Amino acid sequence: MTSTLKTVNPATEETIDTYKTMSDEEMRAAIELCHGAFNEWKLVSLEERAKVIKAIGQALRDNKEEFAQLMTEEVGKLIGDSRDEIELCAAICDFTAETGPKELADEERDIPDGTGVITYAPVGVIYGIQPWNFPCYQAVRYSVANLMAGNGVMLKHAENCTGSGLFLRDVMKKAGLPEHLFTVLLIDHDQSDKVIAHNLVRGVTLTGSDGAGRIVAEQAAKHLKKTVLELGSNDAYIVLDDADLDLAVETCAAGRIYNNGQTCVAAKRFIVTEKNYDAFVERFTEQMKTMAMGEPTDEATKLGPMSKTSLRDDLAKQVEDSVAKGARVLCGGEVPAGKGAYYPSTVLVDVKPGQPAYDDELFGPVASVIKAKDDEDAMRIANDSRYGLGGGIFSKDETRARELASKHFDTGMVCINKYNVAIPNMPFGGVKDSGYGREHGGFGMKEFVNAKSLYIA
Repeated sequence: MTSTLKTVNPATEETIDTYKTMSDEEMRAAIELCHGAFNEWKLVSLEERAKVIKAIGQALRDNKEEFAQLMTEEVGKLIGDSRDEIELCAAICDFTAETGPKELADEERDIPDGTGVITYAPVGVIYGIQPWNFPCYQAVRYSVANLMAGNGVMLKHAENCTGSGLFLRDVMKKAGLPEHLFTVLLIDHDQSDKVIAHNLVRGVTLTGSDGAGRIVAEQAAKHLKKTVLELGSNDAYIVLDDADLDLAVETCAAGRIYNNGQTCVAAKRFIVTEKNYDAFVERFTEQMKTMAMGEPTDEATKLGPMSKTSLRDDLAKQVEDSVAKGARVLCGGEVPAGKGAYYPSTVLVDVKPGQPAYDDELFGPVASVIKAKDDEDAMRIANDSRYGLGGGIFSKDETRARELASKHFDTGMVCINKYNVAIPNMPFGGVKDSGYGREHGGFGMKEFVNAKSLYIA
């Protein structure tokens, strides 16, 4: 069993802090305390819960700069992106507080010889296993919805952003959330299986790789626990014959580099029709070349380090393997000398099936550009993936693009002539190997509730 968790600054490779892991006894006690807090919280009215959720949003804004600096130090996010992340989380709190009481209110329906009532009852303690790429958002996304529903929440955060998880816990407490209702577990993977198995844990949600999702889903299924999984993806952005190339080039570059390229819904595969291919590749490559690497706390930096040197090295290996199988590098593609988990903005062409750049998720600032014969072929290639989280279409014919997105794009989310990460009032989630279940948009509040039927004479 790991005795400590360690956080390391990926820009300097210096240790930030170490944290002692919980013993199994401490872990079980934490679960029981969370369940005890839930038993009281579930009796609090929807309106009173909403007030606390609203206060959490304000507390996040009040502590934005300190939290943002911590996230940048722990995972290498550009400082501006860290600040934007806190604002997004506060907006999620605002939306949840505003809409929660209505979304979760009892519903009456006519039934023979009486009245039917549907009441959304909280189920208990929900366990979240979350990654490092958005240290605040990943935790807020599931926790705030479940707190609004009346559940207790536990978080196992990624080791390299342990400090951010604890900071969020303290922010929630300052905002008036009852103690132990949001609990951070400092545990290892073996202990995590024991949490899933615990009889007081009623649901499990994970954001991570599809490999991790399979493991967690299997463990939860053994104990008949419901899961919500938001897994990896290889999002395709399609540049159709009638696309605005200026818009497409600028948006695709921004969508690939955002958060140092480490985003589940980052633009990753760029599928361009023959008509636009040469012009797009030339202009897109020039745009990617301008993404200079630098210190993530510097406001002028466009590309910071990846979150860990090990993950940077994994990405470099994927690029090497793709090149060995026929891909060509137009810019970037080499690990820079010196300290830090840096990897340059990279463009790959001649990307084909059988290469990691085509088949797998490249979780970093590497773009895979793929030529399509025409619009129909572009859509075929876009759907030729085991993933289905997000994607995008560039076309001047918005009506046609909307039809392609709604009827043909096999993903949970599609951007048309833009790139977007997440919006509080729109559902977030995927299909195929990108997982199942939805968060945001009111949907997340009902993933872990008991839709209970009451039959009244």
